[in-house]
Amino acid sequence: MNTLKITGILAVFALATTGCESVNTTNAGAVGVDRKQQMLVPSETIEQGAAEAYEAELKAARDKGVLNTDKAQLARVTTIARRIVAATPVFRADATGWNWQFNVQKTKDLNAYCMPGGRIMVYSGLIESLDLSDAELATVMAHEVAHALREHTRERVSRAYAQQLVLSGAAAVTGVGEGTANIANMIAEVTFQLPFSRDQESEADQIGLELMARAGYDPRAALKLWNKMAAAEQSGQPKFLSTHPAPKDRIKAIEKNLPRVLPLYAQRN
Repeated sequence: MNTLKITGILAVFALATTGCESVNTTNAGAVGVDRKQQMLVPSETIEQGAAEAYEAELKAARDKGVLNTDKAQLARVTTIARRIVAATPVFRADATGWNWQFNVQKTKDLNAYCMPGGRIMVYSGLIESLDLSDAELATVMAHEVAHALREHTRERVSRAYAQQLVLSGAAAVTGVGEGTANIANMIAEVTFQLPFSRDQESEADQIGLELMARAGYDPRAALKLWNKMAAAEQSGQPKFLSTHPAPKDRIKAIEKNLPRVLPLYAQRN
C-alpha cells in the first residue's frame, strides 16, 4: 500500500473519530445506565429522517386500511404510553416536549417500535396473540421508549457512517449531508431489520423497567412477558425477536434489576 493511500485512510479515520460527539444521552436513573455514546450524525438529522420514515409507515398502513382500526385498542395503548412518557423526565428533561405519537397497526406480527422523537407503533398481533395485560404491554412499550431516550438509532446510524468513512474514504462524508432520504432509509433498516447491540438492549431493558415502575406498572410483569415471548419462539420466532436477544438471557438480567425498581413501583401503589 503506498504512502499516499495510507495517509488518506488515516485522514478519514481521524475525521470519523474527531467528528464524533461523546455524549451520555440520559441521566443514569435508579438503574445506573451511564455509558458514554459516540455520535457522528447530528440529532436534528436523525429527527428529520425519523419523521419521514414514520410518515411512510403510517401512509402504508392507512393505504392498507390497517391503521388504528380498533379504537378501544388504540385508547389502551395511548393510556399506557402517556403514563410511561410522564415518567421520562427522570432520564431526560426534554422528553416530555417531544412530539409523541401513538398508533396501532392491525397485523398478526408480534412487534412494536418507537422511532426517534417518540414515534410509537404497536402491532395488534403482539397484544392479541400473547393476550397481554396492561403491565406486560407496558414492558414492551417502555423498552421501546427507552431506545428512543438513549438515541440508540442515532448511535447505530453513526456507527454505520463511521464504518463507511473508514472503508470508503472521505467521499462517504457526503452521506451525512445528503438530506433526509438516506437517513430515513437507514432508520427504517435499524427499526425493522438490524439488531441493536447487546449494550443497547441491556440499557433498554434497564431503563424500561424503571419507566414502567415509575408509571405504576408492576415491573415483575416483565418476567411474564418474556416467558410468553419464549413460548411464542418455540412455535416459530416472532418478528419482534428477530431484532432482540433470546428471552431466556434477558430474563436473568431483569431478575437482577428488579430490586432496584420494585421500591419505585411500591411508591406508586
